[in-house]
Amino acid sequence: MVLQKISSVFKDELLRKKIFYAVLGLFLFRLLAAIPIPGVDAERLAGFLDSNQFFGLFNIFSGSGLSTLSIVMLGVGPYITASIIMQLLTMMSSKLKAMYHEEGEAGRLKFAQYSRRLSVPLAAIQAFAFLVFLGRNGLIAELHGLTLVANIIAVTAGSVLLMWLGELITEYGIGNGVSLIIFGGIVAALPQSAYRLVATFDPSQIPTYLGFLIAAVLVVWAVVVITEAERPIPIHYAKRVRGAKMYGGISTYLPLRVNQAGVIPIIFALSIVVFPPLIFNVLAGLGNPLLATISKYVVDLFANGWFYAILYFILVFVFTYFYTAVTFDPENISSNLQKGGAFIPGVRPGPSTSEYLSKVIVRITLVGAIFLALIAVLPLAMQAFTGNPSLVVGGTALLIAVSVVIDLIKKLDAQVSMREY
Repeated sequence: MVLQKISSVFKDELLRKKIFYAVLGLFLFRLLAAIPIPGVDAERLAGFLDSNQFFGLFNIFSGSGLSTLSIVMLGVGPYITASIIMQLLTMMSSKLKAMYHEEGEAGRLKFAQYSRRLSVPLAAIQAFAFLVFLGRNGLIAELHGLTLVANIIAVTAGSVLLMWLGELITEYGIGNGVSLIIFGGIVAALPQSAYRLVATFDPSQIPTYLGFLIAAVLVVWAVVVITEAERPIPIHYAKRVRGAKMYGGISTYLPLRVNQAGVIPIIFALSIVVFPPLIFNVLAGLGNPLLATISKYVVDLFANGWFYAILYFILVFVFTYFYTAVTFDPENISSNLQKGGAFIPGVRPGPSTSEYLSKVIVRITLVGAIFLALIAVLPLAMQAFTGNPSLVVGGTALLIAVSVVIDLIKKLDAQVSMREY
């Protein structure tokens, strides 16, 4: 069955072109990720990323561009952050909310354009903070004046170029371009991780290796189950007579996903825990004794593994509920059901339906929030348990990789089925 599906995919000329375009886009991304900014100390950088959980995790979302300090080292991070900020602003601005939810495709295109514009200043700010921080830690030569400005422009342009490349993959390829770029960076790092594991192989650690393998399989299984898990809400359409015909009278269901927020809460929490150390490292170099003392305290606090893990867990948990509240509107769903002549059996249409949906989403989001928070801190727990940085199941990377693969398979399957019909 699987081989038949693969054969059907490559027999279709249009699908072949879409796959080729997506592969070409990923190839260009990896080419850009291999172009480093000047003066990089590769050995110190590798050691720094291995020992620093903040930047090791941020490296995932940059598509592994940070591991080489390439011109695309920020990856699609600024664009993702801008998109999240814009979606959060819909809660405060009725105009933005109407644009995103009520103006159809034209409104969403305009909304996306605002996200793109916002990503440019965000990329410039992040580029400045990164370059100053890395220079002070001896990972690159310290930059000043026009050299610093030129590097900020280059890194910002690299991020914008990657954003554009991702959107081209979405439009002409198959799947979500931004997700595929992050996925490409995760996969590109696998050979290096495998080589490091082979190079440090110790026969006395075979039980640990087996335990690691079992843990990796269980984590993948859990990610697939939670990603696909749904709570079906039964929906019944009332019978209506129009002219000589009768409509409605059918039953279906409304699927509410357990992990409604996807990987967005982890990305948002990551931006919260990564940037305070960056900002305070910059402030520490201003020469003010009070700022230097405060900055050292904050940086040391964030370097504490327990503080980092607890803060990261809490932030992911809270942002899962917060982002679900932003994207899931029970009142809007209740109104649409009522307008379509649909109702939930045993629940009155209108406010009662909205209240019922709110209760259900709060309960199932608890499972999704705990799962995402555990996945976020899984690498820390694995490293503490095994004592080997090579034997770490990257929960966030696995979550992204599995989600992208599932989404890609579904899209390919839909395209094949459509052509068969």
